[in-house]
Amino acid sequence: MQVCVVYGDGIGREVVPAAVSVLEALLPDVDILYAEAGAAVYRRTGVALPEETLQKARQAKTVIFGATSNFDEDYLPPIVQLRRDMQTYTNLRPARYLPVPTSRPGVDLIVVRENTEDLYVGQETEEDYGNRIVAQKVITRGATQRAAEYAYKLAIEDGRHKVTIVTKANVLPQSDGLFRRVALEVAANYPEIETDELLVDTAAYWMVKEPTRFDLILTPNLYGDILSDMAAAWGGGIGLAPSLNIGEGVAIAEPVHGSAPDIAGQGVANPTASILSVAMLLRHHWKKRREAQLVEDAVRAALTDGLYTSDVHAQDSVSTEAFTERVISKLRK
Repeated sequence: MQVCVVYGDGIGREVVPAAVSVLEALLPDVDILYAEAGAAVYRRTGVALPEETLQKARQAKTVIFGATSNFDEDYLPPIVQLRRDMQTYTNLRPARYLPVPTSRPGVDLIVVRENTEDLYVGQETEEDYGNRIVAQKVITRGATQRAAEYAYKLAIEDGRHKVTIVTKANVLPQSDGLFRRVALEVAANYPEIETDELLVDTAAYWMVKEPTRFDLILTPNLYGDILSDMAAAWGGGIGLAPSLNIGEGVAIAEPVHGSAPDIAGQGVANPTASILSVAMLLRHHWKKRREAQLVEDAVRAALTDGLYTSDVHAQDSVSTEAFTERVISKLRK
């Protein structure tokens, strides 16, 4: 197995190495290709995602990607460019209870987000001398169908019982209406899975009020981005929130937090999201379920021992390195 590792900027250079060390402890023969992306490489070379990095990602077909920093220059974020280049058409964002003070018991949901279109196509035009900007929202039958098919197959594979389709089809009857219609067409082929639907504003209300009502959410790109960040609060916080971008034989494991330049280099960043993203890579891409479960159990065991980084519990917090070492020690038991 081969994986391309991109640290990125800020705390990406701390939490991604932590995740890689867990992966190597579990699979010592994994072949790692290191590559660069982000603001630092942009300032040095003028390119945020070098062609060499793209080539390594294409070769490995598997990437572990850290956070990258934003800056004033007008550029396409490297992760968005990489998702497009590798055609990772679906994004998976779980939110599950973890034994930390900031998590909510009973929460166990996953957001399945179409990952290639919607407003994220980046088609914005300037009119009236800059006084009017028009952004295009693109929804296609093909992209919706492949995301919906993945969602329902995942529901069966993951032992889930209900899929909630989330749109704003009452206001956007053509674009969101197409997503809704195609998703319901796919749902009809999976009668064993209960299907319901919510408007995105109502879904946001229930995500705040009672997140345990959700099992699997299927939604377009923008709504999935927002709802999954809301859900992360119930899983303990953004520092514990993993994700996986996945396509046909390709995947990008990616913690969803930012580069956090205010704490970069201090050794206090939470590596949980990166480590659990690797577990998702093992489970959903490499189909190594036993190994994925070992990683998830090791993280839970470390947290159950009361090992918290400062974002979870400010007092008596541990370093990135100390938490990672505890996870690895639990992994080997």
